[in-house]
Amino acid sequence: MTMSISSPLLARPAAIALYAKRARKDKLVRGLCVFAACFGLLFLSLILFTLFWNGFAGLALSVFTEMTPPPGSKTGGLANAIYGSLIMTMIGVGIGAPLGLFAGTYLAEYGRHAKLSFYVRFINDILLSAPSIVIGLFVYAAVVVPMGGFSALAGSLALAVIVVPVVVRTTEDMLLLVPDQLREAASALGLPRFYVIRSIAYKASRAGLITGVLLATARIAGETAPLLFTALSNQFWNTNLLATMANLPVTINNFVQSPYEYWRQLAWTGALLITLAVLALNIIARLLAAERKKS
Repeated sequence: MTMSISSPLLARPAAIALYAKRARKDKLVRGLCVFAACFGLLFLSLILFTLFWNGFAGLALSVFTEMTPPPGSKTGGLANAIYGSLIMTMIGVGIGAPLGLFAGTYLAEYGRHAKLSFYVRFINDILLSAPSIVIGLFVYAAVVVPMGGFSALAGSLALAVIVVPVVVRTTEDMLLLVPDQLREAASALGLPRFYVIRSIAYKASRAGLITGVLLATARIAGETAPLLFTALSNQFWNTNLLATMANLPVTINNFVQSPYEYWRQLAWTGALLITLAVLALNIIARLLAAERKKS
């Protein structure tokens, strides 16, 4: 009886020491995590501060109304580059988003457990992590070389290839979140499968699907490498999709390396415009995601 009473008392100091040791480790790891987070935020803040400080210094109405200046000029803007970026981004999203939506719908609705779906997901994961310059080289060999020159259409196709895997992943994930009971209830009423998907699954995951498209748009908004191999750029206003077209990423890349101070200032302003556009798209996507969670 004495041993049974004294054993917990003897073990208590050891338990306290073990708890204290674990508490010290917890504080150490927590401190390292906080330090790493603050370290990353410090550099992010410095980057954003530098970007906003230099970008806003050159922000003026002429940036949106005048074309890119010739060498040595101290007047001009980014109107043609902004127009080209908008056109190629919209075409890229217009081509890639439907393809990604249909592929994601197949993975989530028709071929959820099919063998083909395994290979589609595998290839999609590879495309998600593939460097954008590789995609640019592929489109260069597949489109630019046969066409005999750079073009805005080739740039749009390169951006579309980047959009597809992002939309495929988000579409599949959002549709899988829809309860199967909703599909079963609709099917029990005799509704065709396509009608169930269109009116039940799509409607229930609408906010998530739109969020995926917005994230894909933000993903390609500042891509430079694919456009260097496909659309290139020029100094003029061009609406021909079969010719080179000015765009913000390549224009920034060219201007930031130039010896002209005004060109470098325009590069900072263009980078600011892209950052603000990406920030706005991400804020909208988060608001839609929050709305989906509430519903």
